[in-house]
Formats: sequence, C-alpha cells, structure tokens
Amino acid sequence: MSNEKKRIRLGDLLVAQQLISQEQLESALNAQRTTGLKLGKQLIEMGYVEENTLLSLLSGQLDIPFVELKQFRFDRELVQSLPESLARRYRVMILRSDSDGLLLGMADPTDIFGLDELQRILDKPLKTAVVRESELLDILDMAYSRESEIASLAEQLDEELEADSVDLSDIITDATDNDAPVVKLLQKIFEEAINTKASDIHIEPDETVLRIRKRIDGVLVEQVMNEKRIASALIVRLKLMSNLDIAEKRMPQDGRFHLKVSGRSIDVRLSTMPVQFGESVVMRILDHTDGVRSLDQVGMPPIYIKRFRNIITRPHGLILVTGPTGSGKTTTLYGALSELNTPEKKIITVEDPVEYRLPRISQVQVHEKIGLNFGTVLRATLRQDPDILLVGEIRDAESAEIALRAAMTGHMVLSTLHTNDAVTSALRLIDMGVDSYLVASSLKAIVAQRLVRKICESCSQPHELTPQEKTFINSLRRSPSEAPMNFRQGQGCSHCYNTGYRGRIGVFELLELNTPMANALRDNNVREFNDAAHSDPHYRPLSASALEFALQGITSLEEVLRVSAQIEDESLAEITQPPTNMNY
Repeated sequence: MSNEKKRIRLGDLLVAQQLISQEQLESALNAQRTTGLKLGKQLIEMGYVEENTLLSLLSGQLDIPFVELKQFRFDRELVQSLPESLARRYRVMILRSDSDGLLLGMADPTDIFGLDELQRILDKPLKTAVVRESELLDILDMAYSRESEIASLAEQLDEELEADSVDLSDIITDATDNDAPVVKLLQKIFEEAINTKASDIHIEPDETVLRIRKRIDGVLVEQVMNEKRIASALIVRLKLMSNLDIAEKRMPQDGRFHLKVSGRSIDVRLSTMPVQFGESVVMRILDHTDGVRSLDQVGMPPIYIKRFRNIITRPHGLILVTGPTGSGKTTTLYGALSELNTPEKKIITVEDPVEYRLPRISQVQVHEKIGLNFGTVLRATLRQDPDILLVGEIRDAESAEIALRAAMTGHMVLSTLHTNDAVTSALRLIDMGVDSYLVASSLKAIVAQRLVRKICESCSQPHELTPQEKTFINSLRRSPSEAPMNFRQGQGCSHCYNTGYRGRIGVFELLELNTPMANALRDNNVREFNDAAHSDPHYRPLSASALEFALQGITSLEEVLRVSAQIEDESLAEITQPPTNMNY
C-alpha cells in the first residue's frame, strides 16, 4: 500500500465525491471534538453518510478488500496475539498471517497513526482490509474472552482464603475495596456475561469444583473451577449487594441490585437456593442501556404489528401475551405500553418485580410478605381511575377474575400467562375457575411467542432433509412444493462458541377472538373453540411461523421441531394444520 493512499483524508474525499457537503464535514468535525469518535463513525452517527457507502468508498480508493466479518472464520489465538487494548483503541484485528505478513481488518484504514503504532509492535509487513466496526467489536468481545482472567482471579482469591492471616470478612464485606479479589472476580464474571450477551449467570458449588454457567441464546455454557471454597465468598458478596441476610443459608432468598458493566446499565435479579454442597445462585441479567424496545423492535412481523396496534388502542378488553419463561413476553408488553404512554392516558402496572421503569406510568411492586399481592393491588388500582392496566402475570383465579372484570368495565388490561400457545390460553383461564361468560366477554386477543436460535452466519451450510424431516414439513405446509426451500444448519465456529447458532429471533402467533370463538368459550366447548380458531384465515400457528424462518435459512429445522414439541395437549397434526386459504 503506497503512502499516498495511506494518507488519504477521509473528510476531503467524501466532499470531493459529493457524498457530504463542506458544511456537514465541519459540523461532524465540531461534534467529533466533544464525542471523541472517529470521523467516519461520527458521520454515520449523524446520518450524513451510510456505513456501506463509506466502506465501499474506502475499499475502492485505497484499493483494499472489504471483508464481511459475519462470514469470516477467525482464529482466536491469532486475534489474541494483538493486545486487546490496541485492538480496541485502533478498531483492528488480525485476519490472517502468512509468509507475506499480516492482514489487518480495520474499521478506519486511513488511521495512519494507528498503522504506524501497529507496525512498530507487530514488526511484520502489514496489509489492511476494511471491515464494519460493529462486526469487529463483536469479534473482539468473543476473542478476548475473560475466562482465563476469571480462572486466574479465582485462584488468587482461593490463595487469600487459604492464608491464615487474612480475615475472611474483610475480603468479602469491605464495600469500599474495589481491589479485593472477590470484587475483581465478580466484575470479570459480569463483563464476560455482558460481552457474550448472556441472559443468566449460574453459580453452582459441586462436591469438588465450582461451576459458573452462562445462558447464551437459551443454552448454558459452562466454566469449571477447582477452587470450590471461593463459592462462599462469592455468594456472601452477592448477598450483601442484594441486601439479603448473609447468615441465612438454609432458606431460599430473592434480591436485586444495580451495577454498571462495560459502560452498560445492568439490573440483576438474584435467587439463592440451598443445595447439597452449599448454596446455588442464579442471576437474571436485565440490560436497560438501550431502554424499552418499541413494537417495531421486538421482532413481531409487520402484518402482526399492524393488527396488534389496532387491538391495543381499543377502549377496553383483555389482551394476553403468553409463552414460557424467557420468551420475551415482558419486552412485548412494554413495547405496547411505550406506544400507549401519552398524557391523556392513566396507566398503572402491577408487577413482581418491576423490570423496566417508565415515566408517567404508576408502577406497583407486589410484596407478598406484607400481604401486598396481585389481588390486593388490583382492587386498589381500580379506584385510581386508570385507563390502562398492566398485570405482570395472571397467576390464579382471583387475579384472573379481577383483570377480566376490569376489562369488562371499560379498562384496557394487558397481562401474561404461562401457556404454550394462543389457543390453549383462553381455555386455561376457564380451567383456573373463572366463569366462562367473563372470559368470552372480556378476552379480545392473545399473542403467543417464542425465541428461536438463529443459525450462525459464519458457519451456515446447506442442510439435506431426511425422510422424517420431509414428512414433518409436509404436515406444516399445504403441499411440499409451494415455495423454494433453503434449509441450513450451523457447523459450529469461533463466532458461535461451536454451537452453530448465534442470536435469537422472535416467533409469534396472534389470535384475535371473533364471535364463533366467543360463543365456544361461553359454552366452554373446547373442540368448538379449537375449530373456530383454526378456521380463522388470519391465524397462523407458532410452528408454521417458525417454519417460515427455517425455509429462509434463518433458523434450523431442529429449532422448528423444538417449538412444535413445546406445544402441549393436542397432536402435532391438529395444532399445525393451517387453513386452506393461507399463503406462505
């Protein structure tokens, strides 16, 4: 690469190509002094230039390749051969090493100061390629895993606990000592969880080892430590952070705390449980940095969003969002609340716990120990003149009946229910002991949802169907040859921790109750209700929605099978047989 090309001035080049104006360049340069961002990133953030346009321009002008990192199989050891601090400072990673030198992927290959520094440190011929910054940062998070640091800190903490001269209480409870080994270890554990986008952290003492497991894309990934004795130090520290009783080890406890990790605002819900070899701790991680997602961001298909928006703006009725734990029900409900949250509407939520905090909304935390349960709070909220109620979960006949009566008397009520699909949700309310006429009169719509894993783009390969899989697909589709099939499967790589999957996507089912369904509910006729639901031309089962993603190569047939297997109480054929006038 010639010096002339290396020393290209990005701003002048963009102006010369008429991609931005001189005024926009000056505006970005002024903003850059405050934000400290690279010029290219600053221009993208301000909306003056598209990222793809900028990268294509750099690739052409510098005569260097543009590398799609999503499809790139990186070598973790090779990436780690560059110190992490330099990789993050200059937004760079080593893509390849051969006899000609090193190929570097850079978000800004015009950064000549960064290149000079890298040349001095690496002491090999360097060639550059341009890459997307967001994809680069994702790989850096994966490549520079904190697992080795966690293991090292665990060993250090174990040594301190072993020393007779060390006071255990000082190690664990000194809240001002940020250099204490237990604090450093927990910090690294949380950093690793955030970087890998884990939803939960499990700390599990075994007979001879300590297991720390993270749930990534719904699947647990394990790290085993030989220093079992550090478990008590970690758990006591976490209890202190959650304001729990550190002396109580025989009874389960629940708590919550807030912290900032890697620049992100994190809420942690903590649960302790006495087990055979000590106490097990599970922490649910709630990342509030990006705020509440809108309905457009929760992953619901556009055709469903339009219908759902129409339903939630009605003056009264009960709307249920159903699915197992961790399926994104709360995210969907808060997406709806964020759109309904206007000065003209009085909104009250009753939750256990309050997961997101929204302005203008009265949010009530249920507290069972003092008698502040869902039923008590719901009765009180109806005297607060609400327009919209959000009930965190319908758990029993009492809360179900109050919610349904509120919906009948002129309130819009949103809630969740732990059922596997939309059709069985309405029947579950009746099973709870609620009068069928109440359900028929008040229930307006049910959304069922799941999260399915997306195939890793870096190791995705075509998948040949087995005869059994073909039979299963034909049971979900009207005929086996309606549309082209692009089934794929992940082979496992560094991007996806060898799972073949990376990230998740929502699968939705929307059932809007009509007159035949309401009549069937009033008569408590299960078969009639089921027939009426599947006869609705707008209704499409979860299995069929998941199959759509598999047909497009977004998820695997294995995930479709998993969604289908989760649906209970009816045979697969009965549940997934689509109406004859559906097109997909």
